[in-house]
This record gives sequence, structure tokens and C-alpha cells, in this order.
Amino acid sequence: MAPSLLVTTGGILFLFSFSSAQIRGDGIQECTPNDGFGQYCPTTCGVADYFLKYLPGVNQDLADMQRELETIANLTEGAEEKIVDMKDSAVSAQKSSQPDLYYKRSSSMLDDVLRYEKTIIAQEQQMFELQNLISSNERRMADLKQISIQLQQKCSEACKDSVEIQTTTGTDCQDIANKGATTSGIYYVKPLKAPEPFLVYCEIDSFGRGFTVIQRRRDGSLDFHKDWIQYKNGFGYLSPDDTTEFWLGNEKMHLLTTGSNIPTVLRIELTDWEGNKKYADYNMFRVGPEIDMYRLSYGYYYGGDAGDAFDGFDFGDDPSDKYYTSHNGMQFSTFDKDNDKYDGNCAQQDGSGWWMNRCHAAHLNGKYYQGGKYTEKDAGEYGFDNGIIWVTWHSRWYSLKETTMKLIPLSRITAGGGQQAGVKQFGGLGDI
Repeated sequence: MAPSLLVTTGGILFLFSFSSAQIRGDGIQECTPNDGFGQYCPTTCGVADYFLKYLPGVNQDLADMQRELETIANLTEGAEEKIVDMKDSAVSAQKSSQPDLYYKRSSSMLDDVLRYEKTIIAQEQQMFELQNLISSNERRMADLKQISIQLQQKCSEACKDSVEIQTTTGTDCQDIANKGATTSGIYYVKPLKAPEPFLVYCEIDSFGRGFTVIQRRRDGSLDFHKDWIQYKNGFGYLSPDDTTEFWLGNEKMHLLTTGSNIPTVLRIELTDWEGNKKYADYNMFRVGPEIDMYRLSYGYYYGGDAGDAFDGFDFGDDPSDKYYTSHNGMQFSTFDKDNDKYDGNCAQQDGSGWWMNRCHAAHLNGKYYQGGKYTEKDAGEYGFDNGIIWVTWHSRWYSLKETTMKLIPLSRITAGGGQQAGVKQFGGLGDI
């Protein structure tokens, strides 16, 4: 049993070692591991990293099976030794017994027979259970072998780009919708001042409105604790199936909001942990250039049922609360580039980048809290709100579940009536 297991285990480990040596589908020999693989190939490291992700679990399963089989072998050996001992005892008793002692010892021998019979029955039941365990382990081994074969086949195939990119292009998503596109998905856009096209996710609704999505939080799967360069270029993944989180990038936001004479509306869509949805619109929204630290500005709160958190909020702690938590006119801050109005570093304390004041009343890039609730202790040494917050809807100790930020020209925002919910997403931003 043990040699056969070792051979099988060795074979599976050989498949993993062979697979981990595969070259990326895009031809690059070396890469940095990326946990996004398996969703949006080939913007990740490839099959090798996929194997390495599952290798520890398979090794642990094999080790557990090895221990179980050793236990079975030990129990079976004990049962065999017990049977041999019973046979030897019976033979010894037969040889040592004298005819005239049969009657006197019959009672004792009968007790021995009954005891041995019970032991044999118990051993047979135990061996039956052990046999079932062996069969179960053999089935598990067969399943593991099948999985290893499937992974080997996957690894032997060249990595293919499975992300569908739509063919229509334009200056933004509304321009693309105006050209007849009706499908939400990933598109190339090139704002007037952009040096080259870049990918965005366009949400195109039934009224012909094309929203350019610039931020998406869904489930906390993406860490928003990034540095200045990452927030500038964007991070996360654009996917056509509405499953990913991302930040499009401050530079792209700047190009999208300054390349047209038509005012741009920022729509913010929010979902809490009870499934309730609200939104807020800001007209004449702009993100300044990097030389001005990607300053946020807007003309006025255009409406919505989430309230105007960008205007600040009176927390009741200080008369200047509302003034120091407004966001209009604030520069962007990250943990490595502090541009806020506070003596400390709001972005460092909150673990994310945002247009900080001192510090904020709205923060959609904050720490993701599963379940939504967190305490002042969770918020850090100074008690700052560091969840995903919009305080004009929920209290300062309530972190939202989902957020979306998207852009649309003012001329199209009212088409079809009120807010249109529903978002989808895109391919690796850091690789675009």
C-alpha cells in the first residue's frame, strides 16, 4: 500500500513541478506573482502561478492521506497479529490439555472461545470499516490525479486573452454610444488631449446613455492601499462580466474631464449591506493635472437621494467640522504624497488615496469592512473614519458594501429619467 501511494504522490508532484516551469502565454520568461490569474489572462503571471497557488493544498491533502493509510496499515497489522496469537493459543491449549482435564477446563475454554469470537467479530467490523476508508482514499487519489491531468492540459496550452474588447472607439463612452454601440463592456477611448487610447468600461443603458466608469468597489477583493504612481496610472482589472474592482487612474480621469467643452457629471452610486441603493450627482466635475496634484472640483451638487457628502458634514465635534470635511477643491493624497489640510497624513491613517481635506465626510476608497460595521478602535489611533463612507446617508461608523463612480456629459444625464443602476467592468489596469 505505502509504495503504491508514494509512486502516485511522486507522479502528481512531478506534474506540478513540470507545470510550474511553463512559460507565460505572452512569452515572458519571468514575472511577479499576481493573484488575479484565473480571471483575466494574460495580464498575470500565467499557469505557473496558478499551479503554485494550489500546490500547498494538494500537498497537504496527500500528506493527510499518507497518515490515514499508515494508520490503516498499523491497525490491520494489529488485527493480523491478534489472529495469529489466537491460533497459537488454541494449538498450545490442545497440546497441553490432558484427557482427564477436559471436563474441568471446559468452562474456561468456553469463555475463551466466546471472548475470541467477540474479538474476531469486532476485528472483522474494523477491517470492513478500514476497507471502506481505503476505497474512499483511492477515490480521492483518482480525483486528484484527474485534476492534475486537467491542470497539465491547461498548462500546456498557450495563454489566451479571454477578455472581449468591443470594436467601436470614441472620445468617451457617450461618444461610443452615440456611434451606435448598445452593449456594455470594454472599449478603447481617446479623449482630445490624450496622447494614446486607453481601455475603459462603458456602461450603456437602454436610453443610449454611455457612462464611463472610473471606480468600482464590489466585495473587498482589491486592496486600495496604493501609492501615488498606482493611483495615477490605475489599478485593478477591467472585466466584461461585472465581477472586478478597480481604480481607472487619476491621469485618465483628468483627460476624460478636461477634453470637452460640455460639462461632465460625476455620478456616484452606493449600495449598503442591506441591499439599499442611493446615488449623488455632481455637475461640472473635473480632475486637475498632476502638477496640481489631481485637484477635485465641481460646480454644484446636481441631485440624488444619497445627500451631498462632498460638501462636508457637521459631526458635532467642532464648529469647523463641515468646513474641514468638504472635498471640493481638494488635492489628491496618498500615503507617500500628503496633500491634505491636516497636520498628519489622512491617506496614511486611512490606508488609501482620496481627495482629503482634514480629513473627509466621503471616502469611497476606504478600508473594506465585511458586514459594514466598525468601531472607533478599528478606525485607528486618532479615530478617523477609514471605511467606505458617505456620511449624509449612513453614520460615520458604517462602511458601505458597493460603490461606483462614473462620468457622463451633462447633456445626457437626464435622458430616460432618474438614476439608472447597474454596472459592469474590465482587463488589468496596471498592464494597459
